[in-house]
Amino acid sequence: YVDGHGTTTETQEYSYIDNTVETGTFFYRLKQIDFGGRYAYSDVVQVDVVAPANFALEQNYPNPFNPSTKITFILAVDSKVSLKVFDVLGQEVANLINGNVAAGSHEINFNASNVNSGVYFYRIDAAGVDGANFTSVKKMILTK
Repeated sequence: YVDGHGTTTETQEYSYIDNTVETGTFFYRLKQIDFGGRYAYSDVVQVDVVAPANFALEQNYPNPFNPSTKITFILAVDSKVSLKVFDVLGQEVANLINGNVAAGSHEINFNASNVNSGVYFYRIDAAGVDGANFTSVKKMILTK
């Protein structure tokens, strides 16, 4: 849903970011509804989402966080993925993902409400179907 600009005779531009899509072709259109309840549809727009060229593990956001944070990672190809959280002693605190994940950008929420304040690390290990391997570690801070 995107808020409109009200009654206007000037051309307006609207944008919307769909973070739920993976690789593929998608079709979108706008439904404009006036104050009287009448509506009209825009032309259909085709959007081609291609797989990213590289693997990446992004910095969590927010950081520092309390009690939850989002971790984003990007896969260049379909991969077997392990995403885990560790404390400063190297003890596993959470196993967020352990399975097959499609190529593309992914976001996962880490809820640390049952974990003490402190510094933590999250690590991704990805084994791509094409034989490519990717490992990365990032630091995050939980404040309560």
